[in-house]
Amino acid sequence: MNPFEMVAIIVVAVMIASVLRAKYSHRRRLRDIDPVEQAETLRLKDEVKQLKERLHVLERIATDKENSLAREIEELRDR
Repeated sequence: MNPFEMVAIIVVAVMIASVLRAKYSHRRRLRDIDPVEQAETLRLKDEVKQLKERLHVLERIATDKENSLAREIEELRDR
């Protein structure tokens, strides 16, 4: 076995080991998450979802023509 083959085998072995270590350490971290942190994460995800919805509405308002915006406001007043 020449030195270049040996280096290639070592590189491949290190790459496989790093992938396996990353995979299994990620699973361990998911199990170790505190319930309080999980609740906070869910709350923050919900807040981000609400903010994205609001942003979508604001983008729609900003890109609509002024006439359609005025018409929608008048329709809301008529209800």
